[in-house]
Amino acid sequence: MSFARAISRRLLRSPRRIAVVDDQRRWRSIELLVGSWHLAREIESASRRPRIGVMLPTSGLFPMALLAAWSLGRTIVPLNYLLRREEIEFVIEDAGLDAVVTVGPMLDFVGGLPESLRLLKLDEMKAKFKGLPRPRRMRGVPADEPAVILYTSGTSGRPKGVMLLERNLAANVRQCREWADFDRDDVLLGVLPQFHSFGLTVLTLLPLACGCRAIYTARFQPARLVQLAVEHRPTAFVAIPSMFNALRLVKSAPSDAFSSLRYAVSGGEPLPDAVSTGFRERFGVTVAEGYGLTETGPVSNWCRPQEYRPHSVGPPLPEVEERIVDPEGRDLPPGEDGEVRIKGPNVMAGYYRRPEETAAAFDERGFFRTGDMGRFDEAGHLHITGRLKEMLIVAGENVFPREIEEVLDAHPDVKASAVVGMSDPSRGEVPLAFVEMIEGAVFDETSLRSHCRSRLGQHKVPREIRRIEELPRNATGKIMRRMLRADPAEG
Repeated sequence: MSFARAISRRLLRSPRRIAVVDDQRRWRSIELLVGSWHLAREIESASRRPRIGVMLPTSGLFPMALLAAWSLGRTIVPLNYLLRREEIEFVIEDAGLDAVVTVGPMLDFVGGLPESLRLLKLDEMKAKFKGLPRPRRMRGVPADEPAVILYTSGTSGRPKGVMLLERNLAANVRQCREWADFDRDDVLLGVLPQFHSFGLTVLTLLPLACGCRAIYTARFQPARLVQLAVEHRPTAFVAIPSMFNALRLVKSAPSDAFSSLRYAVSGGEPLPDAVSTGFRERFGVTVAEGYGLTETGPVSNWCRPQEYRPHSVGPPLPEVEERIVDPEGRDLPPGEDGEVRIKGPNVMAGYYRRPEETAAAFDERGFFRTGDMGRFDEAGHLHITGRLKEMLIVAGENVFPREIEEVLDAHPDVKASAVVGMSDPSRGEVPLAFVEMIEGAVFDETSLRSHCRSRLGQHKVPREIRRIEELPRNATGKIMRRMLRADPAEG
């Protein structure tokens, strides 16, 4: 049975069960299905292409649109509404879209979409969605066609479409369910955008597949998240480090606001010690890290609370193979840093219309080249130490930005930091740090460098530390070091 059909049957088995609660309403399982049947009819009349665009806020509308597309055997292409206008237009053209499912506020947010597109505005279709439409048999997407194409954020060059087949998505959901023992009694709280791989797989497909409830809110408002946690008592919450940091600073939050959580999972970028410790001290909840990429479905590693250790993203999930390799592609033993490479049923089919880049993304043994640096400890836990392309070589020594950032982030006046390389005639490269200061803090470069000097080897101490009002981040809040330059006139 296809993954899409299994989800449809799951919803039909408990038609009156509340499946989704979002900012606008509660959705029963049958309402998601009936809504998808209505929408499928509209898609059929509006689009002849095998792919349909979806640009929606985090809500029950997204799974409804996904089910509608899959019932027609079509690929969905979620549009990242946080990209620049020209990037969105590139994705539309590259994916060959002729129609997009959306709502008016989304169009206002991005400043409109190309006039050539047919826009299926769900907020204007209420009259068309009345009554019971003809039930549809869930066709599912053909086995060799992508069920979804997720475009990467494009931090280096044009966005690339990551093709995930139904079996890739089914595998990753199965891996997460087995690893974390999810069942229909769980409640997932989510604010991550559903155009993002974590928002799609963990916060949308996982609850649909196991029949548990998803609580969504479209905007990250810390006090609102606390309110939802108190009201709905979630058992799992997935977020990025800056979100956990903001939540621990909500003064009105009761100390037991998140006591119902079995899993508080941080992903997207390394979790600073200050955030991890601060959240645990404030709410008594251990935030564990997970790891993955859009190309891996996304989840490949997950550190469960009972196995918690600082800076570990946990061992590989079931069915996932991982290796750490040196620049020559040789496997490295535990404790040594190298590139992380991943293989498993959750790994993508390739990049859409980019056969050469797809071939280059895999090594001779079929492992995906992540471009991330990491190491295994003796217990088999993976530790991510940085990006291969962002590693600094200072006087012949490898230096990872994350190690320096961890020290800077521990300073009481620093809100967040990012470290890049700066050319140096004698040492080749030296660290340069950019810091966001907490509100009201005085920037003192000498004091910050002294703080680093007391905790780092001399070659790792930043040559300069510069204040920046706001570090550049992508759609999920991950700091983009590549947008920082030693010389503001560069790039």
